[in-house]
Amino acid sequence: MIAADRRVRRAARLLVVEANGAMCDLPRAGLATLFNPGDLIVANDAATLPASLRGTHVPSGEAIEIRLAGWLSLTDPTRFVALAFGAGDHRTRTEDRLPPPPLSTGDRLRLGPLEAVVERLLDHPRLLELRFSGNRAAVIAGLAQHGRPIQYAHVPEPLALWDVWTKIAAGPVAFEAPSAGFALDWLTLQAWRRRDVGFATLTHAAGVSSTGDPALDSRLPFDESYRIPERTATQVARAKLRGSRIIVIGTSVVRALEAAANPDGSVRAGNGIATGRIVRGTWLRVVDAILTGVHQPGESHFELLRAFADDALLAKASVAFAAYRYHTHEFGDSMLLNRQPLLPSSEPGRGARDESSSRGLL
Repeated sequence: MIAADRRVRRAARLLVVEANGAMCDLPRAGLATLFNPGDLIVANDAATLPASLRGTHVPSGEAIEIRLAGWLSLTDPTRFVALAFGAGDHRTRTEDRLPPPPLSTGDRLRLGPLEAVVERLLDHPRLLELRFSGNRAAVIAGLAQHGRPIQYAHVPEPLALWDVWTKIAAGPVAFEAPSAGFALDWLTLQAWRRRDVGFATLTHAAGVSSTGDPALDSRLPFDESYRIPERTATQVARAKLRGSRIIVIGTSVVRALEAAANPDGSVRAGNGIATGRIVRGTWLRVVDAILTGVHQPGESHFELLRAFADDALLAKASVAFAAYRYHTHEFGDSMLLNRQPLLPSSEPGRGARDESSSRGLL
């Protein structure tokens, strides 16, 4: 783990934002004491793939970087939605990266030990579908050998894979870290258990947070696969029945739970795809509060927070972030945002596609 990361996490801060507008700045270690017996906390246990692959566009001989950005099917780890960039690396801001070489369907890409073919060009010069040659085992081995975590210019030191895994990381299906989970440690989990605060997990394939192009960024997040275990669905249903709160760790968990939500606030177990965006006016049927990072207006993560609180309260939180010198980005500080009641809502169920009848996605 990079040294700066270790320092930031030890000294991390937590801004607690109540639904009535009250705010409190705490050490993030205080998270262990904030919830009531019977409350349920749900986190994303996805481990992060080494999803950045540098190599060569064979037809032109030019350098290319491929960032895997979405699963076409979790049953087939040879086919992905991907972003393409030209020469350069993470030390250049994503929005300043060179475009990829001109791409055509059928172009071959040499990415370390992996060979890939452009299967389809999508509706943006950086966006494509690709297929790796070889079987499942060969592709996974090639990713492990040659891939690097997707990272951005605000962290100049190269990240190791373990830098982007949370303490609860399990199956490697995320393309970027479900970074709100960096707030979790074993002492916090132990304290919750002693206080009879419930803890559950789901697996959500968190996608990329930036494409480098404003028009494409406006479409984030892309469709993302998830799986909700039967046990987690049961815990959510029981918490709802007893009137306890559902607190989630990160925006990816909001997307999964709300995509699988029933009208009564329970959720369907199984596999699904979270589609569309959660924004101001989206009716939240499951989640009562979110632990998240420090996000900026215009980011897709910030837009999701507008479903929890009105713009005045979010602006007040932004002022507090600046006053307390909170750190942004995935290795920064945290906010616990409690949902305001009676926000203007749209029809429920927007941005959800349930695939509970399918099997073997994760």
